[in-house]
Amino acid sequence: MTEPIFDHERLDVYRLAIQYVTSSYRIAKLLNGPERHARDQWLRAAQSIPLNIAEGNGKQSLKDKNRFFEIARGSALECAAIHDILSAFEAIDSELNRDGKTNLKRIVSMLTRLIQRTDSVSEDWIEYEYEYRDAEYEYEKTHEQSIGPKCSIELLSTCVELSPGIRSMQPICMEVLH
Repeated sequence: MTEPIFDHERLDVYRLAIQYVTSSYRIAKLLNGPERHARDQWLRAAQSIPLNIAEGNGKQSLKDKNRFFEIARGSALECAAIHDILSAFEAIDSELNRDGKTNLKRIVSMLTRLIQRTDSVSEDWIEYEYEYRDAEYEYEKTHEQSIGPKCSIELLSTCVELSPGIRSMQPICMEVLH
């Protein structure tokens, strides 16, 4: 019997957030003494990212979804600041700091795009626009669209070509195309 898969587990930003939490825990195990307060706050903020993504993705209203995505985004930004603090304390080296903040930048960028897709933006978010044009991002972008008669042939073709996670839906997509 296969393990059930929830919708939020299909989101690339959720999977990236889980990877970030995992790496944070590995590093946090090594921290103690004066940096333990930052460590504890870091672990709470890191956990908050995927938890809020999952909860938000389960909401029906776009306003509720975006509220949770914004909380997750805020937690990711908090983690970036904690990286700066831990680096200043020399509790983590520059490579760990750079790798963590690079992942956080991707998470913030992806969440920003999820929020922008339905909401008017009241501040300048350009700095966090997604910088990578890879298949994972394309999957997430097309996955947000509904697959149905209103979809364009181009979108469905992209969906089928770039999304290994939905290969099982290829017959459905192709049926809609014709």
